[in-house]
Amino acid sequence: MALATRTDRKQRTDRKQTDRRPSLVRTLWASTIGKKTVMAVSGLIMLGYLVAHMFGNLKIFFGATEFNGYAHWLRTMGEPILHYEWALWIVRLVLVAAVVLHAVCAYQLSRRDLAARPTGYAHKRRRASYATRTMRWGGVILALFIVWHILDLTTGTVHSGGFQPGHPYQNVIDTFSTWYGNAVYLLAMLALGLHVRHGFWSAAQTLGVGSATRERVLKATANLLALVLTAGFIAVPVAVMTGVVS
Repeated sequence: MALATRTDRKQRTDRKQTDRRPSLVRTLWASTIGKKTVMAVSGLIMLGYLVAHMFGNLKIFFGATEFNGYAHWLRTMGEPILHYEWALWIVRLVLVAAVVLHAVCAYQLSRRDLAARPTGYAHKRRRASYATRTMRWGGVILALFIVWHILDLTTGTVHSGGFQPGHPYQNVIDTFSTWYGNAVYLLAMLALGLHVRHGFWSAAQTLGVGSATRERVLKATANLLALVLTAGFIAVPVAVMTGVVS
């Protein structure tokens, strides 16, 4: 009788473990399409931020008062409902989450791709574009740039010329008055343009293109976004180098 009871308990335990299915979130995260979807959504979040950030940067052409006022507004937006800098920190946390999820999914998908074909092809496959071939290195360059950019213009740790809290206009001038500040920024923005061009199109494919007409529109949109963002961000260091902004 005791043996039968133990056997029944074991069978019930085994049935419970069999019936226990992974959650929908876990299933999606484990799947390739789920990781691609996370990459697409997180990439679009970052793209939205980049567009807003570019327009904010261009305020430097309207003078120190306008640019410094915009920087101050970023810290007070949401008041009086939110406290000082709360909205800015919410944006930062969302961006950090998007960057981490994007990077983790990219790494895991890359490992899966390598595991699926452990030996090289006899003939190299044709790649769609230079952006496709450099997506991984572009991602690494942008990750390193984000760290440098924060240390330069947010914390002032590596800033040249003496970092001045509350004076972002002068801090930007200082950064782009050095050859290495311009070199780092220009290289990163070129990598950004290529990354956005290919990434936007990849996100559209993952989330569903729909038709040939929509495909052409999305390709044109990807090219336009990459061009506008690259030109918009590069305009600031070029303006400082040429003396248009000083």
